[in-house]
Amino acid sequence: MSVLPVHHRTVTVRGHEIFYREAGPADAPVLLLLHGFPTSSHMFRDLIPRLADDHRLIAPDHLGFGRSAAPPATAFDYTFAELAALTSDFTEALGLDRFALYVQDYGAPIGLRLALAHPERVTAIVTQNGNAYEEGLGADAWAPVLALIAERTAKTEAPVRAIRSLDGIRRQYETGVPAAYRDLLSPDAWHHDAALMAREGQDAIQLDLIADYGSNFALYPAFQEYFRTSQVPLLAVWGEGDEIFVPAGAEAFRRDLPDAEIHLLPTGHFALETHAPAIAELIAGFLERRLVRP
Repeated sequence: MSVLPVHHRTVTVRGHEIFYREAGPADAPVLLLLHGFPTSSHMFRDLIPRLADDHRLIAPDHLGFGRSAAPPATAFDYTFAELAALTSDFTEALGLDRFALYVQDYGAPIGLRLALAHPERVTAIVTQNGNAYEEGLGADAWAPVLALIAERTAKTEAPVRAIRSLDGIRRQYETGVPAAYRDLLSPDAWHHDAALMAREGQDAIQLDLIADYGSNFALYPAFQEYFRTSQVPLLAVWGEGDEIFVPAGAEAFRRDLPDAEIHLLPTGHFALETHAPAIAELIAGFLERRLVRP
Protein backbone atom coordinates (compact mmCIF):
# COMPACT_ATOMS: atom_id res chain seq x y z
CA MET A 1 0.00 0.00 0.00
CA SER A 2 1.18 3.53 -0.79
CA VAL A 3 3.03 5.57 1.80
CA LEU A 4 2.17 8.78 -0.02
CA PRO A 5 0.38 11.29 2.22
CA VAL A 6 -3.31 12.09 1.92
CA HIS A 7 -3.91 15.85 1.84
CA HIS A 8 -7.05 17.47 3.27
CA ARG A 9 -7.87 20.63 1.35
CA THR A 10 -10.60 23.11 0.55
CA VAL A 11 -11.45 25.17 -2.51
CA THR A 12 -14.10 27.84 -2.96
CA VAL A 13 -16.59 27.05 -5.72
CA ARG A 14 -19.38 29.52 -6.46
CA GLY A 15 -18.81 31.07 -3.06
CA HIS A 16 -19.08 27.71 -1.23
CA GLU A 17 -16.19 26.01 0.54
CA ILE A 18 -15.73 22.47 -0.78
CA PHE A 19 -13.61 20.08 1.24
CA TYR A 20 -11.70 17.32 -0.54
CA ARG A 21 -9.08 14.64 0.04
CA GLU A 22 -6.21 14.29 -2.41
CA ALA A 23 -3.30 11.90 -2.81
CA GLY A 24 -0.95 10.70 -5.53
CA PRO A 25 1.37 12.27 -8.09
CA ALA A 26 0.11 15.52 -9.61
CA ASP A 27 0.80 14.25 -13.15
CA ALA A 28 -0.82 10.82 -12.72
CA PRO A 29 -4.20 9.86 -14.24
CA VAL A 30 -7.01 11.25 -12.11
CA LEU A 31 -9.66 9.18 -10.34
CA LEU A 32 -12.48 11.39 -9.06
CA LEU A 33 -14.28 9.73 -6.15
CA LEU A 34 -17.91 10.73 -5.58
CA HIS A 35 -19.51 9.51 -2.36
CA GLY A 36 -23.12 8.70 -1.57
CA PHE A 37 -25.70 9.22 1.16
CA PRO A 38 -25.35 9.64 4.12
CA THR A 39 -21.57 9.70 4.13
CA SER A 40 -18.73 11.82 2.69
CA SER A 41 -15.20 11.43 1.34
CA HIS A 42 -14.55 9.71 4.67
CA MET A 43 -15.85 6.52 3.00
CA PHE A 44 -12.71 6.46 0.80
CA ARG A 45 -10.23 6.64 3.70
CA ASP A 46 -9.06 3.01 3.21
CA LEU A 47 -9.12 3.05 -0.59
CA ILE A 48 -7.17 6.23 -1.38
CA PRO A 49 -3.79 5.13 0.05
CA ARG A 50 -4.01 1.83 -1.81
CA LEU A 51 -4.20 3.51 -5.24
CA ALA A 52 -2.13 6.65 -4.72
CA ASP A 53 1.16 5.31 -6.14
CA ASP A 54 -0.15 5.28 -9.72
CA HIS A 55 -3.15 7.61 -9.66
CA ARG A 56 -4.11 11.06 -8.49
CA LEU A 57 -7.08 10.49 -6.18
CA ILE A 58 -9.47 13.38 -5.54
CA ALA A 59 -12.50 12.91 -3.29
CA PRO A 60 -14.73 15.94 -2.60
CA ASP A 61 -17.51 16.17 -0.04
CA HIS A 62 -20.71 17.19 -1.82
CA LEU A 63 -22.19 20.49 -0.71
CA GLY A 64 -24.26 19.82 2.40
CA PHE A 65 -22.21 16.73 3.31
CA GLY A 66 -19.08 15.98 5.30
CA ARG A 67 -16.84 18.96 5.87
CA SER A 68 -18.01 20.98 2.88
CA ALA A 69 -20.20 24.03 3.42
CA ALA A 70 -23.85 23.33 4.14
CA PRO A 71 -25.86 26.44 3.33
CA PRO A 72 -29.49 26.15 4.44
CA ALA A 73 -32.04 24.80 2.00
CA THR A 74 -33.50 28.30 1.81
CA ALA A 75 -30.18 29.58 0.41
CA PHE A 76 -29.25 26.77 -2.02
CA ASP A 77 -31.39 24.65 -4.31
CA TYR A 78 -30.49 21.13 -3.18
CA THR A 79 -31.15 19.13 -6.32
CA PHE A 80 -29.01 16.58 -8.11
CA ALA A 81 -28.75 18.91 -11.09
CA GLU A 82 -27.26 21.62 -8.89
CA LEU A 83 -24.86 19.26 -7.12
CA ALA A 84 -23.68 17.94 -10.49
CA ALA A 85 -23.15 21.48 -11.79
CA LEU A 86 -21.21 22.35 -8.65
CA THR A 87 -19.09 19.22 -9.06
CA SER A 88 -18.34 20.23 -12.64
CA ASP A 89 -17.23 23.64 -11.42
CA PHE A 90 -15.13 21.92 -8.74
CA THR A 91 -13.25 19.91 -11.39
CA GLU A 92 -12.63 23.07 -13.39
CA ALA A 93 -11.39 24.91 -10.29
CA LEU A 94 -8.80 22.13 -9.84
CA GLY A 95 -7.93 22.08 -13.55
CA LEU A 96 -9.20 18.54 -14.11
CA ASP A 97 -9.97 18.07 -17.80
CA ARG A 98 -9.67 14.25 -17.93
CA PHE A 99 -10.59 11.83 -15.18
CA ALA A 100 -12.01 8.42 -14.37
CA LEU A 101 -15.03 8.35 -12.06
CA TYR A 102 -15.67 6.26 -8.97
CA VAL A 103 -19.36 6.60 -8.08
CA GLN A 104 -21.38 5.19 -5.20
CA ASP A 105 -25.04 5.79 -4.32
CA TYR A 106 -25.71 9.58 -4.75
CA GLY A 107 -22.36 9.83 -6.49
CA ALA A 108 -23.76 7.86 -9.45
CA PRO A 109 -26.40 10.34 -10.68
CA ILE A 110 -24.05 13.22 -9.90
CA GLY A 111 -21.15 11.66 -11.79
CA LEU A 112 -23.28 10.44 -14.69
CA ARG A 113 -24.80 13.91 -15.12
CA LEU A 114 -21.21 15.13 -15.33
CA ALA A 115 -20.52 12.52 -18.00
CA LEU A 116 -23.58 13.58 -20.00
CA ALA A 117 -22.47 17.20 -19.94
CA HIS A 118 -18.79 16.47 -20.66
CA PRO A 119 -18.36 12.96 -22.10
CA GLU A 120 -14.93 13.88 -23.44
CA ARG A 121 -13.64 14.32 -19.89
CA VAL A 122 -14.56 10.87 -18.56
CA THR A 123 -11.97 8.17 -19.25
CA ALA A 124 -13.57 5.29 -17.34
CA ILE A 125 -16.20 4.58 -14.68
CA VAL A 126 -15.97 2.50 -11.52
CA THR A 127 -19.41 2.03 -10.00
CA GLN A 128 -19.66 0.61 -6.51
CA ASN A 129 -23.37 0.18 -5.81
CA GLY A 130 -24.01 3.22 -7.98
CA ASN A 131 -27.16 2.59 -9.97
CA ALA A 132 -28.41 3.56 -13.44
CA TYR A 133 -31.19 0.99 -14.08
CA GLU A 134 -34.68 0.51 -12.69
CA GLU A 135 -34.02 -3.15 -11.96
CA GLY A 136 -31.30 -2.07 -9.54
CA LEU A 137 -33.82 -0.54 -7.11
CA GLY A 138 -34.56 -2.72 -4.09
CA ALA A 139 -38.34 -2.69 -3.68
CA ASP A 140 -38.54 -2.61 0.12
CA ALA A 141 -35.78 -0.04 0.61
CA TRP A 142 -37.22 2.31 -2.00
CA ALA A 143 -40.88 2.13 -0.98
CA PRO A 144 -40.75 5.08 1.49
CA VAL A 145 -38.63 7.16 -0.89
CA LEU A 146 -40.97 6.58 -3.79
CA ALA A 147 -43.89 7.59 -1.59
CA LEU A 148 -42.12 10.86 -0.74
CA ILE A 149 -41.30 11.51 -4.39
CA ALA A 150 -44.95 10.96 -5.32
CA GLU A 151 -46.27 13.31 -2.62
CA ARG A 152 -44.25 15.24 -0.07
CA THR A 153 -46.25 15.49 3.16
CA ALA A 154 -45.51 15.22 6.87
CA LYS A 155 -46.66 11.59 6.67
CA THR A 156 -44.32 10.65 3.81
CA GLU A 157 -41.40 12.62 5.26
CA ALA A 158 -41.38 10.76 8.59
CA PRO A 159 -40.06 7.33 7.44
CA VAL A 160 -37.51 8.96 5.15
CA ARG A 161 -36.31 11.18 7.99
CA ALA A 162 -35.61 8.03 10.01
CA ILE A 163 -33.13 6.83 7.36
CA ARG A 164 -30.57 9.39 8.52
CA SER A 165 -30.91 8.64 12.25
CA LEU A 166 -28.03 6.79 13.93
CA ASP A 167 -29.98 3.52 13.83
CA GLY A 168 -31.03 4.11 10.22
CA ILE A 169 -27.46 4.81 9.13
CA ARG A 170 -26.07 1.83 11.03
CA ARG A 171 -28.61 -0.40 9.32
CA GLN A 172 -27.34 0.74 5.92
CA TYR A 173 -23.83 -0.30 6.90
CA GLU A 174 -24.77 -3.67 8.39
CA THR A 175 -27.50 -4.98 6.09
CA GLY A 176 -26.28 -7.63 3.70
CA VAL A 177 -22.88 -8.09 5.35
CA PRO A 178 -22.31 -11.79 6.17
CA ALA A 179 -21.38 -12.74 9.71
CA ALA A 180 -17.85 -13.62 8.59
CA TYR A 181 -17.22 -9.96 7.66
CA ARG A 182 -19.38 -8.20 10.24
CA ASP A 183 -16.50 -7.46 12.63
CA LEU A 184 -14.67 -5.59 9.85
CA LEU A 185 -17.30 -2.86 10.05
CA SER A 186 -16.00 0.07 12.07
CA PRO A 187 -18.66 1.71 14.27
CA ASP A 188 -16.71 4.93 13.74
CA ALA A 189 -18.14 5.07 10.20
CA TRP A 190 -21.82 5.31 11.10
CA HIS A 191 -21.18 7.48 14.16
CA HIS A 192 -19.18 9.87 11.95
CA ASP A 193 -21.99 10.05 9.40
CA ALA A 194 -24.71 10.40 12.02
CA ALA A 195 -22.91 13.26 13.78
CA LEU A 196 -22.67 15.24 10.55
CA MET A 197 -26.25 14.39 9.59
CA ALA A 198 -27.44 15.75 12.94
CA ARG A 199 -26.18 19.26 12.26
CA GLU A 200 -28.60 22.15 12.10
CA GLY A 201 -30.27 22.47 8.71
CA GLN A 202 -29.66 18.88 7.62
CA ASP A 203 -33.30 17.87 7.90
CA ALA A 204 -34.42 20.22 5.13
CA ILE A 205 -31.29 19.63 3.03
CA GLN A 206 -31.63 15.86 2.97
CA LEU A 207 -35.40 15.83 2.49
CA ASP A 208 -35.04 18.18 -0.49
CA LEU A 209 -32.46 15.89 -2.09
CA ILE A 210 -34.42 12.70 -1.49
CA ALA A 211 -37.58 14.33 -2.83
CA ASP A 212 -35.60 15.24 -5.98
CA TYR A 213 -34.36 11.70 -6.58
CA GLY A 214 -37.09 11.14 -9.14
CA SER A 215 -35.19 13.48 -11.46
CA ASN A 216 -32.49 10.81 -11.63
CA PHE A 217 -34.97 8.12 -12.69
CA ALA A 218 -36.02 10.41 -15.54
CA LEU A 219 -32.39 10.48 -16.73
CA TYR A 220 -31.84 6.71 -16.70
CA PRO A 221 -32.59 6.44 -20.45
CA ALA A 222 -30.08 9.23 -21.15
CA PHE A 223 -27.44 7.56 -18.97
CA GLN A 224 -27.99 4.29 -20.81
CA GLU A 225 -27.75 6.00 -24.19
CA TYR A 226 -24.46 7.54 -23.05
CA PHE A 227 -23.17 4.07 -22.23
CA ARG A 228 -24.20 2.73 -25.65
CA THR A 229 -22.73 5.59 -27.67
CA SER A 230 -19.52 6.10 -25.68
CA GLN A 231 -18.74 2.48 -24.75
CA VAL A 232 -16.93 3.98 -21.77
CA PRO A 233 -14.85 1.37 -19.91
CA LEU A 234 -16.85 0.38 -16.83
CA LEU A 235 -16.09 -1.70 -13.76
CA ALA A 236 -18.92 -2.58 -11.36
CA VAL A 237 -17.79 -3.71 -7.90
CA TRP A 238 -21.03 -4.35 -6.05
CA GLY A 239 -21.94 -5.49 -2.58
CA GLU A 240 -24.29 -8.34 -3.46
CA GLY A 241 -26.13 -8.05 -0.14
CA ASP A 242 -27.14 -4.44 -0.75
CA GLU A 243 -30.89 -4.03 -0.32
CA ILE A 244 -30.86 -0.45 -1.67
CA PHE A 245 -29.20 -1.09 -5.03
CA VAL A 246 -29.52 -4.80 -5.69
CA PRO A 247 -27.19 -6.94 -7.87
CA ALA A 248 -29.52 -6.77 -10.88
CA GLY A 249 -28.44 -3.15 -11.21
CA ALA A 250 -24.83 -4.24 -11.62
CA GLU A 251 -25.63 -6.94 -14.16
CA ALA A 252 -27.73 -4.47 -16.19
CA PHE A 253 -24.66 -2.52 -17.28
CA ARG A 254 -23.76 -5.34 -19.66
CA ARG A 255 -26.92 -4.62 -21.63
CA ASP A 256 -25.42 -1.36 -22.91
CA LEU A 257 -21.74 -2.04 -22.23
CA PRO A 258 -21.00 -5.64 -23.28
CA ASP A 259 -17.38 -5.33 -22.14
CA ALA A 260 -18.31 -4.11 -18.65
CA GLU A 261 -16.49 -5.94 -15.88
CA ILE A 262 -18.91 -7.00 -13.13
CA HIS A 263 -17.84 -8.29 -9.70
CA LEU A 264 -20.35 -9.13 -6.95
CA LEU A 265 -18.71 -9.13 -3.53
CA PRO A 266 -20.00 -10.79 -0.32
CA THR A 267 -20.86 -7.55 1.46
CA GLY A 268 -23.42 -4.76 1.59
CA HIS A 269 -24.06 -1.18 0.46
CA PHE A 270 -20.78 0.21 1.81
CA ALA A 271 -18.49 -2.40 0.29
CA LEU A 272 -15.29 -0.48 1.06
CA GLU A 273 -15.85 -1.00 4.78
CA THR A 274 -15.15 -4.73 4.42
CA HIS A 275 -13.48 -5.16 1.03
CA ALA A 276 -11.24 -2.14 0.39
CA PRO A 277 -8.13 -4.24 -0.44
CA ALA A 278 -10.02 -6.41 -2.94
CA ILE A 279 -11.73 -3.41 -4.53
CA ALA A 280 -8.43 -1.53 -4.81
CA GLU A 281 -6.89 -4.52 -6.58
CA LEU A 282 -9.82 -4.76 -8.99
CA ILE A 283 -9.67 -1.03 -9.75
CA ALA A 284 -5.90 -1.02 -10.29
CA GLY A 285 -6.11 -3.92 -12.73
CA PHE A 286 -9.11 -2.48 -14.54
CA LEU A 287 -7.54 0.96 -15.02
CA GLU A 288 -4.27 -0.59 -16.14
CA ARG A 289 -6.08 -2.64 -18.80
CA ARG A 290 -8.72 -0.22 -19.95
CA LEU A 291 -7.49 3.32 -19.36
CA VAL A 292 -6.07 5.02 -22.44
CA ARG A 293 -3.19 7.01 -21.03
CA PRO A 294 -1.89 10.15 -22.70
